[in-house]
Amino acid sequence: MKIRAGYHISYDCAAPTPMLLVLSVRPERVPDLITPQTMRLDPLVAVDEYRDGFGNLCHRLLAPPGRITFSADFVIEDPGELDEENLDAVQHPIEELPPEVLVYLLGSRYCETDKLVGIAWSLFGATPPGWRRVQAIVDYVHDRILFGYPHARADRTAHGAHQDGVGVCRDFAHLAVALCRCMNIPARYCTGYLGDIGIDPIPGPMDFSAWFQVFLSGRWYTFDARHNKPRMGRVLQAFGRDATDVAIVTTFGPATLVRFDVIAEEVV
Repeated sequence: MKIRAGYHISYDCAAPTPMLLVLSVRPERVPDLITPQTMRLDPLVAVDEYRDGFGNLCHRLLAPPGRITFSADFVIEDPGELDEENLDAVQHPIEELPPEVLVYLLGSRYCETDKLVGIAWSLFGATPPGWRRVQAIVDYVHDRILFGYPHARADRTAHGAHQDGVGVCRDFAHLAVALCRCMNIPARYCTGYLGDIGIDPIPGPMDFSAWFQVFLSGRWYTFDARHNKPRMGRVLQAFGRDATDVAIVTTFGPATLVRFDVIAEEVV
């Protein structure tokens, strides 16, 4: 299966503004690119590429005053398979986890495990550890939060999402990640493209999507608390502890978003 993906994002900057961008696909998906994911800038400015501490492909630049636009349009090969399910996947004792996985047990900016640990154990302490415990968490979050773009709020945390009962995909992911960590299951926040592939079109504007992964049986598995069913056509861009680590654009100064278009569709 081939997927066409890309973006067109514009900001108005009041002054020279440093920016960090996380707009490339993960290095593991680069070999799947059929056409280059070249980022175009208007106006043309110098851009440095680097990998962050999680291995994500990132860019940094100094945006000039005025409007700056980032865009890309590419095609990527995808296996067209649904998210893998493994009901027998086991939860590892903490002392047996690989060292690089331990960071995904800790609280973070948007995933305050200290505020949710009591709730998590009261809800899921009696569930079988492993896949079924994660699925119980996903079911709970899916039912707890009402999705809606008007509910989006940049400062809402996992605990806030639990209290508010509303949010967007990042809120579903943050709450599920935090509850998994409370139950000693390593969980990391993911962002990328997820078009309406293999399903009926979902009303509303296309956007980048958020989901999460958990470490069970020695590997990472994908879960999605917003949709709560296996999906196909995910194109992973980045993962980290939470949305802070993988923000699409981080600005260090006043910048107003004036255009935000995302595409992700199967090439027929």
